[in-house]
Amino acid sequence: MGGWESGTGVVEFPDGRRVRGRGLLQPDPEGPAPEFGLYLLGRDPRLGDWPHRWVRWGDFGLPASSDEAMAAITEAHTRAASERVEIACAGGTGRTGTALAVMAALSGVAPEEAIAWVRANYRPRAVETRGQRRWITRVLASEHRGRSGQTRSR
Repeated sequence: MGGWESGTGVVEFPDGRRVRGRGLLQPDPEGPAPEFGLYLLGRDPRLGDWPHRWVRWGDFGLPASSDEAMAAITEAHTRAASERVEIACAGGTGRTGTALAVMAALSGVAPEEAIAWVRANYRPRAVETRGQRRWITRVLASEHRGRSGQTRSR
């Protein structure tokens, strides 16, 4: 077991964790299979080859449940310390970029810099919509309040 060494879509966060972002509509990338996948789609991808979580999240939209999305992103971040983790949506840019921006903040990037960081280190057009940008700001503020001992809001 171990993280991704390199390859298309592999992002290394400041804490050393590596995650592969990709679009499921693209051909499968070369290299080893993920050991865990987080799939951000409007419907269950029905993948059975490796452990994974599916978060209901429509194209260009927001997750059906912010709490579920944050739990899944946090699990992927934790697993990335010792496993090959893949984050994917259909195109690999908006929803995947949004999750990667949250993971960047969990890895030590300042929340207000997370979107710029993921655009510089993953894809220049990552996080496609204004709603996705606002969602990142909202969940990271909630995460910060939760870590500082205050009551978390939805």
